[in-house]
Amino acid sequence: MAIKEGLRPGGRSARVQESIHSAVRELLQEQERSSVTVPQIAARAGVTPSTIYRRWGDLSALLADVALVRMRPDSEPANTGSLRSDLRAWAEQYLDEMSSEPGRNMMRDVQSSATPGYCVSILSSQLQTILDRYPNEPKPGVDRLINIVVAPTVFRILFASAALEVEELHRLIDIALAP
Repeated sequence: MAIKEGLRPGGRSARVQESIHSAVRELLQEQERSSVTVPQIAARAGVTPSTIYRRWGDLSALLADVALVRMRPDSEPANTGSLRSDLRAWAEQYLDEMSSEPGRNMMRDVQSSATPGYCVSILSSQLQTILDRYPNEPKPGVDRLINIVVAPTVFRILFASAALEVEELHRLIDIALAP
């Protein structure tokens, strides 16, 4: 079952969901992620734990849902005037946000979600927005950008002792843009 399947976009259901999401975000700012519990979230949100279990099934699914909502961009990628610099600005922001402790936690939560592919659709949409700005330029496809720029970035964030350096990120963009 999809995390939000069957929920109405407005009304009480939306208010309950936002209250629970807010409680999760607040608790994650106040304490270690490993100590957050469903009863704490329920108490903070003013609902019963059974409400959370009925909608999300377990804590990891709820954390994944909150992470997916937080990963949705607030705005379009920066428009700097050139494809290369737009991609650099976007990639630098992505690297900065996702290599932070909250970003790494969000990525781990998304991995355990019922819809991990949603993250790819968010990234694809952002990259396609950038590519669409430059209709008369030769450019790579979204899949090439994900494979050459995003995949190594995510791998290093999740599995290496250090994230990519910005210079290496720029080199990857140059490789992706090469014919």
